[in-house]
Amino acid sequence: MKTNFLFVVVASASILFSSCGSKIKVPKGETEMVLPCSGFKSDKKTFRVYSFGESADMNVAKKKALSNAKTELAGMVNSTMKVVADNYVKSMEVNNIEEVLERFEENSRMVINQRLSGVVVACDRVTQVAATNKFKYYIAIELDGDKIVKDYYKALSKNDKLMVDYNYEKFKETFEKEMQNQ
Repeated sequence: MKTNFLFVVVASASILFSSCGSKIKVPKGETEMVLPCSGFKSDKKTFRVYSFGESADMNVAKKKALSNAKTELAGMVNSTMKVVADNYVKSMEVNNIEEVLERFEENSRMVINQRLSGVVVACDRVTQVAATNKFKYYIAIELDGDKIVKDYYKALSKNDKLMVDYNYEKFKETFEKEMQNQ
């Protein structure tokens, strides 16, 4: 686990350095690494994450990579939806803010869990590490932000109490503002 953490730190640093262009030089004694599938980033329309898994079995490496990526993606979407729900409900000035937020978050968890089964693989690569003979599986996955908002609306429309306090266009506008911050 410590090796994975170190690898992620090195990978993140290399991505940071590579995204900065030629203005910043890599420190002396260090080698810049660009990892497979690491160039996929979230934007204002799509949530994207990158991860990897390692195992002596190629299928297990793939499952680890996908599981790690889905966990990270779920966290990213969940935190974004929480901010959106907070901002949306506060902007609507609903009297029962806590109750409405709780129901929005419950809805959000349900939608995220359903959407995660439909993630799209944006990139995947497999390598074999010569020193250990283990397989390393790199993966980048993505979720369409518009589909999440539409699924969220469908789930909310089934709840009459929430629909009283819900305006789809206002919610979508709040969501799009938050996606600009990705």
